[in-house]
Amino acid sequence: MKRPRRDPLDGLFSEFIRKRAMARVGGCERCHAEKFPTIREDGSTRPAYMSLQCSHFVGRSAQAVRYDEDNAVGLCGGCHLLLEHNPHEHQAFFLYHLGQGRYDMLQARRRAMGKLDREALGIYYKAKLKEGIWT
Repeated sequence: MKRPRRDPLDGLFSEFIRKRAMARVGGCERCHAEKFPTIREDGSTRPAYMSLQCSHFVGRSAQAVRYDEDNAVGLCGGCHLLLEHNPHEHQAFFLYHLGQGRYDMLQARRRAMGKLDREALGIYYKAKLKEGIWT
């Protein structure tokens, strides 16, 4: 079975979120486990941010917030799995992480029905990654 082609914008957004987590807490934004670069068998270095996963609060069906910076955090695999299988804890974590005001605004944006400008989003995240801007 063929794997579906990965959306380049998903890759840019995921890289931004994981690098932002490294800048914020040095690793997982939930358990705060630090992540460090690792050396591959070929001698190359695997950057620390690649040990994290991009975790969304609101899923793919809500395209209005798919690439919203408040809708994602960088998590270790264990925390991502735990939150994915515990919806109440998932909601509580994002509410704590964002605070009530930002959480409510994310929910409002979630209900928006506009079409995303994917090209503009790609330019935006490429620029943020190039400049190392994590806020």
